[in-house]
Amino acid sequence: MLRLLTTRRAAVAGVLGIALMGAACSSNAGTSGSQTPAASPTTASPMTASGPFGAACSTVPASGAGSLDAMAQEPVATAASNNPELSTLVTAVKKADLVDTLNTAQGITVFAPINDAFGALPKPTLDKALGDPEGLLTTVLTYHVVQGQLAPEQLAGSHKTLQGGTLEVSGSGQDFKINGNSNVVCGNVKTANATVYLIDQVLLPKS
Repeated sequence: MLRLLTTRRAAVAGVLGIALMGAACSSNAGTSGSQTPAASPTTASPMTASGPFGAACSTVPASGAGSLDAMAQEPVATAASNNPELSTLVTAVKKADLVDTLNTAQGITVFAPINDAFGALPKPTLDKALGDPEGLLTTVLTYHVVQGQLAPEQLAGSHKTLQGGTLEVSGSGQDFKINGNSNVVCGNVKTANATVYLIDQVLLPKS
């Protein structure tokens, strides 16, 4: 049980980290930061693979707690909580009581579903997951987290998740798809302890 809880916490931490990154992505577009993660998007176009990329990055606040500069200095769970586009993900992380675990996780990549991704799920399915934080919810959330911080050029291929299953990523440059149907809408976002890729569909492990 202890091992399962640890895995669940690490996974959720990764997921929350993702949310954080999303907020950071759009922030950079409007401000120039002194932090290294923030400086990269500022000096390069958000559409380049060397920094955050994707249409959804434009929704990130240009300044303040949810901005790229601020997110880059915060651990994923804290950073994600400041991004309104990731509120459903944050709710799931809190339900699983994994905020502290995610904030202390190191070197992970999180594929973070935005609110619309959760909204596309049948309500009964979402409600069931949220009502079972140590079971179904944990299984789904940990499936979105991969050990190691993957750069865009390392994304394509198969990646084992904390849940134990495998994610298949196809594409290159700024165009990536996970498991054939989920698109990266804002990618390569950095937080203090993770690299986040916001996605438009919730990933479900094979039963």
